[in-house]
Amino acid sequence: MRDVLYLEEIEQAEALLKPQRVEVLRQLAEPRTCSEVAERLGQTPQRVYYHVKRLVEAGLVDLVSERKVRGITEGIYQAGARSYWLSPRLVGRIGLRRARDELSLGYLLDLMEEVQADVAALDRSAPELPSIGMSGEIHVRPEQRQAFLNDLQNVLQDLFTRYGGAEGDAFKLAIACYPKAEPQPEGERDDD
Repeated sequence: MRDVLYLEEIEQAEALLKPQRVEVLRQLAEPRTCSEVAERLGQTPQRVYYHVKRLVEAGLVDLVSERKVRGITEGIYQAGARSYWLSPRLVGRIGLRRARDELSLGYLLDLMEEVQADVAALDRSAPELPSIGMSGEIHVRPEQRQAFLNDLQNVLQDLFTRYGGAEGDAFKLAIACYPKAEPQPEGERDDD
């Protein structure tokens, strides 16, 4: 089972984005038969098999083995990945790419799409993928925002200058800095 499966085909997204199939997929985090999944979900094996078949056709679920039960061959299936990423290209760019203003939300969204595609393209079968992921929260008073952004930009520019030579392994560095969203009170939703 892979860690991430990056979905770039509309057929894969269509197969995945049905609530019942997502539930079936969750049950297949461990290898199981359609009968076992059906029992866990309170559905018929035939209904589960229908969904599993569609997920297998889309490359989201794998047949990992088979066994004979009372003369009938029964498949044992497992999800193809622990998580699934939908490529922004499934929708396609609606408008023109925003100006490369590094302080804009549009630039940040473009950068996140680029990072998502880059990470999905990594060879996960490689024995070692040196990488680092960090996340943290910094509190900055409004009058210090510009100084903070300038300091951050200077520190990063120093790293790019110091390690920006043409020799050695190439690494891509993407930094995202954005205001933290306020948590919504329970019961409120964006689509109200």
